[in-house]
Amino acid sequence: MRNRFLIVALAASALLAGCSGGGGSSPNPQPNPGSGNSAQTQSVTAIADENALGSPLKDFSDFDKTADTAGGTASLSRTRQTSTGTCVDGIEFFAPDRNGDEDSTETIDFYDTACTIEARDVVRIYSSTGPSSESVALTESLFAPGNSTAIATRSETHTITNATFNAYGYPLPANGYDLVASDALTFGSEKTLDSDRELVLQPASSGTNGFCSDSAGFNATGFPRLNVTFGWQGGVLSGGTRTVNADGSVTWTATHAGTTFKGPIGGLSIVTGTQNVACPISTPMFSLAGGTAVSTYSIPIAVTYSRGMIVSLTITNATLSDGNTLNATTNTSLPPQSAQFITGTVTSGSTQLATFAVDAFGDGTLTVTASGAQYAITAWHVVR
Repeated sequence: MRNRFLIVALAASALLAGCSGGGGSSPNPQPNPGSGNSAQTQSVTAIADENALGSPLKDFSDFDKTADTAGGTASLSRTRQTSTGTCVDGIEFFAPDRNGDEDSTETIDFYDTACTIEARDVVRIYSSTGPSSESVALTESLFAPGNSTAIATRSETHTITNATFNAYGYPLPANGYDLVASDALTFGSEKTLDSDRELVLQPASSGTNGFCSDSAGFNATGFPRLNVTFGWQGGVLSGGTRTVNADGSVTWTATHAGTTFKGPIGGLSIVTGTQNVACPISTPMFSLAGGTAVSTYSIPIAVTYSRGMIVSLTITNATLSDGNTLNATTNTSLPPQSAQFITGTVTSGSTQLATFAVDAFGDGTLTVTASGAQYAITAWHVVR
């Protein structure tokens, strides 16, 4: 589910090799940076650093669209526009879905406001498991501009507890809730990204919720040309806020900290622990196993959503453990579907190491400056 405004940013960097360390199952493993300027090293670090930013952006985007996103503000809540599929600002919403399934919704996002070029189609089927809990199964089809056949599919499950729900089965953020989610992104028949996450959203006071969260994920297919794959783990263990603004938009503010990993293709996995239902989080529910730490990160981030899609992102001089610096900006003079809508760089001192550019749906390209090597970004992460 996504909106017309937009956006996202991802990251990249270069300059780190000879990394060594323990497996990624501990919450904060320490990387062992080395030196090296080979094209392989630059690509490995660029992709790993993209995951450092792609992780919180994917988490916050998914958290935001899980709920009645405007917190009850009719003008901006996707679930409060017509439920019969009328096009509103590039979005069509159906309840029930177009197949007529019981307890279901369907949201179609388009590349254009007239709803003629399909971008994302999310079918959501929910089932009550108690007076304050439910399970949700989502299937999201991803389309390239002008392509009527989906290029990828994302399958996702949610377990929501301690919640109050609206008429369409969405939890109400004002009352708080706990979420555990698992998803997989598949290209054709090949599962590419695998990730899990949890959210503790506290009841709101004066329009602001406190929250904490954690997540872990990895690229299941890896990068054969590099003979390696990548993963990540991290979160907002304390101090996060979600604020409903005067215009109905929603701003998530936090410092997202974690670790990026590399490992042999097929060698990474997610370790699942005990769900958290209160903040702060002392032991994350999800962590990564089987990898070697590439870098750690701590990224202060403020991201604003309108009707489920990013409209504003603040990333200024964020520093990664290798000393590289990340900046990203939205180019509001361009349409949201432009591949240059969000652009950013990773630098080491005055040297540009990598650039990235993505559209409103988090799809675009990562480019390693020195070698010119390019990698495709889909749904916030480098996929191939």
